[in-house]
Amino acid sequence: MPAPGNRHDRATTATSGHAHYAPGVILLSDPRVLAVPVRECGEPLAEVTGVPGLALDPRERDGDGAFGRVREGVLTRLAAAAAALPDGLRFLVIEGYRTMAEQSRRFAAYQDHLRETGITDPAELHRQASMFVSPSEVAPHCAGAAVDLTLVDGEGTELDMGVAVNGYTGAGGKLCPFAAAGVPAAARRNRDLLAAALTGAGFVNYPTEWWHWSFGDRYWALLTGADAARYGPL
Repeated sequence: MPAPGNRHDRATTATSGHAHYAPGVILLSDPRVLAVPVRECGEPLAEVTGVPGLALDPRERDGDGAFGRVREGVLTRLAAAAAALPDGLRFLVIEGYRTMAEQSRRFAAYQDHLRETGITDPAELHRQASMFVSPSEVAPHCAGAAVDLTLVDGEGTELDMGVAVNGYTGAGGKLCPFAAAGVPAAARRNRDLLAAALTGAGFVNYPTEWWHWSFGDRYWALLTGADAARYGPL
């Protein structure tokens, strides 16, 4: 299939405090994502901990530590991306694998949040929620194919990215898209460093979240033109 080609210069915008997507940005709720076939390769999940250039942050820790795991092929590419970073920098992984049950819970909770802002149409709720929380049936995290991550220096201090990982419900939510207008110059440079390393290793970004990158899932397949996803839900 032809690659639709999400581009970082097609940023989402913020209007009246609510995020809206611009034409050209493919959301995870787009029917084309679900239509991508999955040819499951069977790779197991692997631990992020102990891989050079990667650190694991505990803020999204779950009961059995699955948040610190991704598919083996994803981990191999993460390690390659980390090796491409400038000296003194490494990735701080916030979350990898997420269960379908947890994904469904988060999606429903964000829909509830949107209802409180006045959005009531079911289709619009689904579309708006998918900007920041994927529907579980296509969620890259549930396939072990995605990571939420940022950059840290040699002291473990997070670099300025303009807004924190998962900062979409706060005042800085309008800065969550990778190419959001108004991102300070230093934060823009840091985002570009992150992107250069990850895209060089084969990852794609979800444009509404600068921190979310995936490989081998349905969204990746749609954007890259692959015939099928390598990883389905686990």
